[in-house]
Amino acid sequence: MSENNSDTGSRSARGPNRRSGPNTGSKNQERPNRAGKTRSGKGGKSRPQDNTTKRKGGKLPQTGWQSRRAAADIIMRIVYDGADMDEALNASNYFDELEGPDRGFARAIASAALRAIGRIDDALETYLDRPLEKIDPAVLSLLRIGCAQLWVLNAPSYAAVDATVEAARQWKPASRGGGLVNAILRRAGREPEAYLDLSFTRIWPDWLANRFTDTLGHDTAQNIAQMQLQEPRIDLTVKSDAAGWAKKLDAIALPSGSVRLPTGASLTELEGYVEGEWWVQDVAATLPAQLFGDVSGKTIGDLCSAPGGKTMQLAAKGAKVTAIDLSEQRIERVRENLERTGLKATTHVVDARHWRPAEPFDAVLLDAPCSALGTLRRHPEGAWRRNDSGLDRYSNLQIKLVKAAHGMLKSGGTMVYCVCTPLPAEGIDVVKTAIESGEWISKPITPEEVPGYEHAIDAHGGLLSMPKFDIENPEDLISSDIFYMARLEKV
Repeated sequence: MSENNSDTGSRSARGPNRRSGPNTGSKNQERPNRAGKTRSGKGGKSRPQDNTTKRKGGKLPQTGWQSRRAAADIIMRIVYDGADMDEALNASNYFDELEGPDRGFARAIASAALRAIGRIDDALETYLDRPLEKIDPAVLSLLRIGCAQLWVLNAPSYAAVDATVEAARQWKPASRGGGLVNAILRRAGREPEAYLDLSFTRIWPDWLANRFTDTLGHDTAQNIAQMQLQEPRIDLTVKSDAAGWAKKLDAIALPSGSVRLPTGASLTELEGYVEGEWWVQDVAATLPAQLFGDVSGKTIGDLCSAPGGKTMQLAAKGAKVTAIDLSEQRIERVRENLERTGLKATTHVVDARHWRPAEPFDAVLLDAPCSALGTLRRHPEGAWRRNDSGLDRYSNLQIKLVKAAHGMLKSGGTMVYCVCTPLPAEGIDVVKTAIESGEWISKPITPEEVPGYEHAIDAHGGLLSMPKFDIENPEDLISSDIFYMARLEKV
């Protein structure tokens, strides 16, 4: 069926905070204690409320509906409690009860629903005779994950519908909604046009769809939305011999040196994990550290360094790295990753705006705090936890950090600036401001330095890591998070 992507449109205000995000109502309002938690998201794991009896050993027999119930519970925690995906997974006993592939399946369903939730909700509204906010949260969550199976994962209709309806019947908070779930999902299977005919950008709240369209253009906004609808692959950075590790792990060696794993790989069971021979890092996130060239023996400050992927890249290439972050908790993640990989770096918990090294650095990598809108395919809940006005604060902080980096560098030293967002206000506009100050000159990125992303270099020598969509063979597409990066030299 064809996709009609010509209309961003203005969506109905019905449903869970349709214009700005799913978390509705007063922040002080206490939700029913369905899971031992209030809307703050704090508290213990969910207490099972269902119509089943556990078998010996505390695990439920797995017949398919348990995965759907767990996926719906995860969506409830994210949408109504404001949790992120990891928090929701950790808090849900329903997810914890699952075993083996059922766990991965539940997470995949929840992820698919979350990546397309705005578009799913808009389509659901066309089937219903009441606003979404009038539907019990547990029932609405089952409708969302049921539609995600049908429309995003392309699951067989009979399997998706039957198991999701059974989840409603077995799950006490949704048990009175089984008839509605059955009727709506069967219609969703027969009439997918309600979803397919909507613009891709309807996956987001209106403010974000408008911001992307206004600043990046209609086609680019549609492309970003299409990427978000795809389950992201897992990329690894290896200490050395990417081709060899790709062969060992039955993976793909990407042109830039990353290794892309096959779908469903269990990381902790793979060769090289315990030995620290590799770490998880999106391919686009590896490019900034590569822009320094040969770093052996050079002193490099990695500002805002957590979780440490770039620190490890530079250390593996022989640099003397100082990793800086404002948060003790975040810098501890850097230390843990360094310990697992056996790599060395100096770490500091400091505010980079005010800290200066004893001796100026040869180079600085500034992965600045940002709106993180380039990582929505991995963290789609981020679109619903922000608002338009909250984005404006980032550019001021980024400009201050660029100024601080200048004070840390030797004369003629190199700074690589990067942010994981496609918004110009946080990327190229910050770099232009730096150059206009007279303190920096541009060192343009060359195609040879970024294999696979040659097309992404802009007219100013920066790079925005969007895939190239006008290609004949989709297998050639290097999908990744969206980073903007530029290289500057201290005057």
